[in-house]
Amino acid sequence: MIGYAVLTGVVAAGVGVLVAESPSMLTGLSFVGGVYLVWHGAQTFAHPSTPTGGNLPVGSWRSTLWRGVGVSGLNPKGLLIFLALLPQFTNQHASWSVAAQIGVLGLVFTATVAVFYSCLGAFVRTVLAAQPAAARTISRLSGAAMVAIGIALVAERLICG
Repeated sequence: MIGYAVLTGVVAAGVGVLVAESPSMLTGLSFVGGVYLVWHGAQTFAHPSTPTGGNLPVGSWRSTLWRGVGVSGLNPKGLLIFLALLPQFTNQHASWSVAAQIGVLGLVFTATVAVFYSCLGAFVRTVLAAQPAAARTISRLSGAAMVAIGIALVAERLICG
């Protein structure tokens, strides 16, 4: 979640405002994000991952923490959410600045993801690790969902411009 919190700061510091004020940039990012989701979803569907049943990665908690910060902070899907989605929920005429609005939205997103990932991790550890076939099915459903969301995003951008 530290990586997402850093993204929130970067986007709120100015990158998000640039995107919010540029409809063409927002359209381009949404289109690229939709295409990426379709590609990533198709890859996930075609090559579903399954738990290996092994323990946590070897290394200190610090190295695991920094690896997680890097994964979330450099995650293209996270970047797309912060740059293409959050600016759409801002109001340039509100009493709060666009940067403050993006900051609050980003922190709400980060808190929501923290709760979701905690629940998902507990579920995977207890249920899916013992049932590889179920894990493959979940991976495929996730891939199909990403493809559907990506197609909807691209179609919306093509139709609405």
